[in-house]
Amino acid sequence: MVFADLKNDFVFRRIFGRHPAILCRLLNDLLDRSAQREITEIDYQPIEQLPLAVGSKLSILDVRCTERSGTTFVVEMQMLHVAGFLNRVVYNACKTYVGQLKAGEPYTKLTDVVAISICDFVLWADTEQVAKGQPPVPMLSRWNMTEQGSGQQGLLQVQYAFLELPKLPDRRPETPGPDLWAWLFRHAQELSEVPADLPGAYREAVELANEATFTQPELDAYRRVMDEIQQAREYGDARNAEGEAKGEAKGEAKGKAAAVLAFLEARGLLVASETRARILGCNDIPTLDRWITRAVTVASAAALEDAP
Repeated sequence: MVFADLKNDFVFRRIFGRHPAILCRLLNDLLDRSAQREITEIDYQPIEQLPLAVGSKLSILDVRCTERSGTTFVVEMQMLHVAGFLNRVVYNACKTYVGQLKAGEPYTKLTDVVAISICDFVLWADTEQVAKGQPPVPMLSRWNMTEQGSGQQGLLQVQYAFLELPKLPDRRPETPGPDLWAWLFRHAQELSEVPADLPGAYREAVELANEATFTQPELDAYRRVMDEIQQAREYGDARNAEGEAKGEAKGEAKGKAAAVLAFLEARGLLVASETRARILGCNDIPTLDRWITRAVTVASAAALEDAP
């Protein structure tokens, strides 16, 4: 058996956007809903298909649904940490909240919105949290507004949940729940068969990811998304490499400029503020190399640029 990647947008919508019982299990696990608060029935709502932009793919809402109480769930799978990701999550959640009302309708018709983001990257790194003197953010984090002084929870109309898949421990979880979903999102495509001990909705999700159950158009759509993911990653890698190269060049220029000033000052030459600014503002490595050589012999710092 060959299993598709559950993180793939097409596969995610094929499983969770067509099978409400599986989506209910995922929502209940991620939001810790049980007993009277358990989500048992949902109605799918239309989702916005945003245009593809180079380098910003994989930021589309995958599933939008509403439960009987009226709460709306906005669920997305995010593969890449694109710029402004958290801002966009908040924007989409708030847009969903205010979009419930038509002109002239009372605010009492508004119902809660929960935005759920499953991320194949780390949002809050443990090392960064520790450096701030704050506790690490767990793999599954839930966010809402609280009153700072008392810690009283309120203003719960818009809430957020994030599942950071890279924080998953190496071992496969032994019990159902958020960790098992995270494990399936990360490792389902590595399976050669459906694990015999997978229960209920988890098993159904993996079975639906079996490529043998895909039609040819579905396989084509799945592979197109795979290509888009790879293109977006390559674009991001190229941008990062370009940024790193610029950063290294800037750092090298800064070091050489400091060397020019050090030579001039070691010789007791006065460096005017304008000359100092030109030296420190120069990013051209060959020019700085020439100035380093000249700084040993020039009669004054002002003659640095004019020396042969």
